[in-house]
Amino acid sequence: MTELSSATSLPPPGADVGAALLARLDPDRQAFFLDVDGTLLDIAPRPELVQVPDGLVEMLGALHRRCAGALALVSGRSLATLDTLFAPLRLPAAGIHGAEIRLAARDELQHHAGPIDDAVRARLLELCAAFPHLHIEDKGAAIALHYRGTPAIGDALGAAVAEIVAPHAAHLAVLPGHFLLEVKANGHDKGTAVAAFLAHAPFRGRAPVFIGDDVTDEAAFPVVAAHGGLAVSVGRPAAGADAVLPDPTEVRELLGALVLGKA
Repeated sequence: MTELSSATSLPPPGADVGAALLARLDPDRQAFFLDVDGTLLDIAPRPELVQVPDGLVEMLGALHRRCAGALALVSGRSLATLDTLFAPLRLPAAGIHGAEIRLAARDELQHHAGPIDDAVRARLLELCAAFPHLHIEDKGAAIALHYRGTPAIGDALGAAVAEIVAPHAAHLAVLPGHFLLEVKANGHDKGTAVAAFLAHAPFRGRAPVFIGDDVTDEAAFPVVAAHGGLAVSVGRPAAGADAVLPDPTEVRELLGALVLGKA
């Protein structure tokens, strides 16, 4: 098996990345934190068009049981959307980059941030007139601006969003993603979400494994490293990642093999 020692480069052609990574995973000792879009699910042109592959819900449920409950979704999506996507499965989850968190499947939702200010929201919505084909996703505690369909507008859109958010920099931040800008409250991200899980059973005392594809996921990597865990980037090398998987198909195959091979 190929040893994964580089966080900044893909393995050589022919290397069996999945097998090498599988050998480093242990559901008896580790806690698993999984991003959704671009990691578990293939990216779609618009967020509402994603498809949940057949068998994925059942596989995640099996892995959740295999880890004694130490598996959580950590996503930019809201928890309500995650529950709809993966119904009837209900998992521990953090949504809107840590603004919402449910530490256990049966727990109540905790809100770590309130709604975006109405004046800021109104100005962001006005950007649709200036940037045709821009898709705005209002999550309440955050507003995401998707420009996957027109990537050339990225610089101009970024400048416009920065101008809107600048007067509110004490409590708002712009989080860049893959053809995405997200306006959110300061003080929470995927790293704070992972830290919150690790402070509670059944995650407490386990080494974290985080798998994510986007810049937004990198906030979790230092937390993972501090707890002796493993950070996996999907689709691209990333600073702080211990391994790279090429795409969501490989992620699903890895997790499925973990359920079958370690059961």
